[in-house]
Amino acid sequence: MLLGAVVLAGGRGTRFWPLSRRSRPKQVIDLTGQGTLLASTLARLDGLVAPEQRLVVTGPDMEAVVRAECGSATVIVEPSARNTLPAIAWGVWEAARRGADAVVVLPSDHHVLEPQKLREALGLALLEAERGALVTLGVRPTRAETGFGWIEPAADGTVVRFVEKPPQAVADELLSGGRHLWNAGLFVFRIDAFRAALAQHAPGTAAALAALDAGAPLATAWPLTEATSLDYAVMERHDNVRVVPLDCGWSDVGSWPALDEVLPPREGGAGVAAEVVSLNASHNLFHVEGKLLALIGVHDLIVVSTPDAILVARRDDAQRLREVLDALDAAGLARYT
Repeated sequence: MLLGAVVLAGGRGTRFWPLSRRSRPKQVIDLTGQGTLLASTLARLDGLVAPEQRLVVTGPDMEAVVRAECGSATVIVEPSARNTLPAIAWGVWEAARRGADAVVVLPSDHHVLEPQKLREALGLALLEAERGALVTLGVRPTRAETGFGWIEPAADGTVVRFVEKPPQAVADELLSGGRHLWNAGLFVFRIDAFRAALAQHAPGTAAALAALDAGAPLATAWPLTEATSLDYAVMERHDNVRVVPLDCGWSDVGSWPALDEVLPPREGGAGVAAEVVSLNASHNLFHVEGKLLALIGVHDLIVVSTPDAILVARRDDAQRLREVLDALDAAGLARYT
């Protein structure tokens, strides 16, 4: 069975401003000093998916920066953003056109500490997919996270239910039960099984792929798709969905504070800097690449320096970055966003 890969590289760069920008999201910047998240995602496929079978789906405003990180992978550009279902469906159609029988679907903006364990889990998922199931990989949780969806598995590996981002009390209960997994947006399935599921649950997207089969241009087929997520349209409704547990040091790297999970510890906290001098400073996060950073008597700060902007914020206020971007837009300073 020939395996292809669909790597999703859309999104907007708001959570890691000023290092990321709206046309340069987190997957194409080097957050850790060890290369971009997109390049690392593609490297994890080595030994599993041939370079010519790797498809990276992105939007027209990010095409150039994404291509720069993709090496020999093929970049395909959506006509417009319509959530993950159309992006994945088009990627699957393109993979089939290149001879693939099955695909693995991965986000491009996650961090994995142990790539070999991910490849092993993908191999187990492929065995399940060969039997006709749509398979998702569920990350073993390390905390009662309210920002992720969760998966409830049965003892035989089937999915009992998907839980949308829960309130704190529910997340505490899910964690304490010891069975539930985080939904990481990682999927494996046979292409024929996926298209059969589309016909059942997402007829517009199924019609779009049928139009492409018949030679219609993408611009004609694209508006037929449902503008929704694969999870909501298919995975939560299908009757043959299985989950494979994943324990590989996974992080979605969703905000500056989340970098605690992936950044190397330094004096005064963790981050990227040429040198750090710390005097009575602790638990700070910083990204001042190529520069000396001196921290004196400060704690729980985020410090980020780029050629045209500097961010200094308390960790607890990291979620307010969107307000900063809105303020820049209102002030006519969108060039900084």
